Amino acid sequence: MTFRPVVLLALSASLAGCGINSVPTAEENVKARWADVQNQYQRRADLIPNLVSTVKAAGAQEKEILTEVTQARASATQVQVSGDDLDDPAKMQAYQRAQAGLTLSLQRLQEAYPELKSQANYTTLMSQLEGTENRITIARNDYNSAVQAYNTRIRTFPDAIGAKIFYGAEPKVPFEATTPGADTAPKVDFGS
Repeated sequence: MTFRPVVLLALSASLAGCGINSVPTAEENVKARWADVQNQYQRRADLIPNLVSTVKAAGAQEKEILTEVTQARASATQVQVSGDDLDDPAKMQAYQRAQAGLTLSLQRLQEAYPELKSQANYTTLMSQLEGTENRITIARNDYNSAVQAYNTRIRTFPDAIGAKIFYGAEPKVPFEATTPGADTAPKVDFGS
């Protein structure tokens, strides 16, 4: 009777050393790290187009304001009034309209100036691009580390015994850039 508990204890200890729990734990870690990689790709796909659109819109607004100021300045300098024209109401009105247009454009520029932030937007975009690519790199590295740990576990004694017998475990494939151009970050295009 004392022989039976000893055999059960020895059998339990041998099973515990055969990866009965560690193999599925390592496999779930690999799956979780792959989900992290996919999450970072999705973040990039969602974030970057929105950031580019925001930067383009802010740049377009600034371009419009600065174009108006430039045109108003050109109009204001085209209308000339000499000392002889001071008694001509039509020329004085044209001159005043041109100057008023410039004044309005300059006021609009002054009022909008706090909103003119395209340089800061481009800087933020560049920072976000770099941060996003860094997050993807970290997620890939974490995945590859989890794959390496899993593959090592299922190929080394004693876990290799339980991995084959209980789970039919096969090695996981580490991340590799296989798509042509995958080693190049997406192109950011500010064209129309």
